Amino acid sequence: MKLVRTLIPLLLTVSALAGAEGLRKEGGETFLEPLQKRDSILVADQLRYGFALENIEEGTPLVLPQLKMEKDAPLEILGQWQVDSVRVSRRKETPARYNIKASLLLTTWTGGRFELPDLPVLVNGDTLVFKAPSEPLEVKELPVDMESFQAHDIKDQVQFPYTLKELFPWIYGTAMVLMALSALILWLTGRSRKKEEARNAEPAHIRALRKLDQLRGDKFWKPEKQKAFYSGVTDALREYIVSRYGVGAMEMTTAEIFADLQGSDIPEDLYHEMKTLFETADFVKFAKLTVSDEENAKVLPQAIHFVTATYEQEIAGQAGEDDKKEEED
Repeated sequence: MKLVRTLIPLLLTVSALAGAEGLRKEGGETFLEPLQKRDSILVADQLRYGFALENIEEGTPLVLPQLKMEKDAPLEILGQWQVDSVRVSRRKETPARYNIKASLLLTTWTGGRFELPDLPVLVNGDTLVFKAPSEPLEVKELPVDMESFQAHDIKDQVQFPYTLKELFPWIYGTAMVLMALSALILWLTGRSRKKEEARNAEPAHIRALRKLDQLRGDKFWKPEKQKAFYSGVTDALREYIVSRYGVGAMEMTTAEIFADLQGSDIPEDLYHEMKTLFETADFVKFAKLTVSDEENAKVLPQAIHFVTATYEQEIAGQAGEDDKKEEED
């Protein structure tokens, strides 16, 4: 059985207390509270050692002992005094009264049985001595069997499966993000559809003339831009032909388009002029033909003339039909 060690290295610097006037009284018992909640105290555990005062009037002088440890002492003090106070009464025209609890944090790096000292405290001129625990402090060491001891590698962390409660916030958040994205896509799609419907609501000749007008400032005479220029002109004319003559010009070749347009109400000279323009555009787009500036300058006026002339012809035809119906009526 281990011998009890007297805590001689724990020095009380209490010169101020020893020379102070007043009575020396018993203040009660100290308390010893381990911070680790278990049945025994092990090496490196931390404990609170201190005293408690009850019903102390506000403003009462209180002097705590200064505790110091010598080198190689079995116990070690961690930090300074910790003082907690709780107000227990406060009446009008009388000072408040408090319960006070003061303690030091102790630890030890060796096993054994240690006796703790009494704690003298100067309270309002009187020295109150708080008695140490009657039983020594017993600190146990963890037993290590060196004969059968075998070192093992560090094990990996245990991976527990995720529960539905842990996954629910992620599932909920993902669902909310997907719903928000879906709503945004539907809104943008609807907005684009409305714009497209608004554009399609315009007469075919207006849409064609607007697209042709946008090609005026593109400097189409530059060789590197001729392909884009001719593609823009023919695409605008193809859309107009689809709306005006009901010919599927967007998916047809030049020969197929003008084969279907032959016999329509397009004037002969205008028909051949447009056919030549489409054939030139095919050479520029597919054979990398470079057209002169003089020929480029004629393209837009020819396309605009085709749209306006055929539209006026359509208006004139509708007016003639209306007159004929009125005569019949």
